[in-house]
Amino acid sequence: MDLGTSLTSRGQSVWVIIQQFFPATLELAVCSMVIALVVGIGIGILSASRPNTYLDVGGRLFGIVTYAVPLFWLGMLMQLVFAVQLGWFPLGTRFPLNLTPPEGPSGLYLLDSLFHGHLDQLLATLHYLALPSLTLGILISGIFERIVRVNLRETLQADYVESARARGIPESRILLAHALKNALIPVITVLGLTFAALLGGAILTEVTFSWPGLANRLYEAISLRDYPTVQGIVVFFAALVAIASIGIDLVNAYIDPRIRY
Repeated sequence: MDLGTSLTSRGQSVWVIIQQFFPATLELAVCSMVIALVVGIGIGILSASRPNTYLDVGGRLFGIVTYAVPLFWLGMLMQLVFAVQLGWFPLGTRFPLNLTPPEGPSGLYLLDSLFHGHLDQLLATLHYLALPSLTLGILISGIFERIVRVNLRETLQADYVESARARGIPESRILLAHALKNALIPVITVLGLTFAALLGGAILTEVTFSWPGLANRLYEAISLRDYPTVQGIVVFFAALVAIASIGIDLVNAYIDPRIRY
């Protein structure tokens, strides 16, 4: 694929730059999305299943705060508290300099370390990945929390749920086996749009945490006015968002029989 030649990387191809830096961004994005889904859906279930309680108020407050807090500010705060003050997490890179990075065709340190069975490399990768992925994942989780909370509360008031209660089915089974299944359909719909927000958030996250990914490389190219690199990376990100949106639509149509294209 010919996306041009970089002006600042000694004539290096833009496609080679994408292949070199994209695995770090993909690893950060996937881990952040997993954290966002787990945290957002979990808090949404707790909030919807206990309406008008402290848990419900806390869930709504969580959704508002995560939507309003700037990512770069939270990133700097997380670094100050957990990296500088407490010293729990490292900063400034993707892997410790005193260890050999995992080698493999994917470029994903988690997969490559698992494939070769190197536990020390796996733990080191998770240690360096934890803080930036938690920051990005927690902020994006507010989107899923609000969607799950609203849809689950509506689903719990549906006629078939009342019928299940009348038959004596336990509330926990009604929540997990009946209501939650239908309430999660809008979450799948929003995943495509959230992926675009995830890539945008990855730029701020990688710059804030000095994460050596493709989004950080895009920021450097913008600063150096390396227009071919900027254009190539933006086109690549746009293609990813389009492919993800089409894939989510197909999955949504498969899960929900009411949807037909």
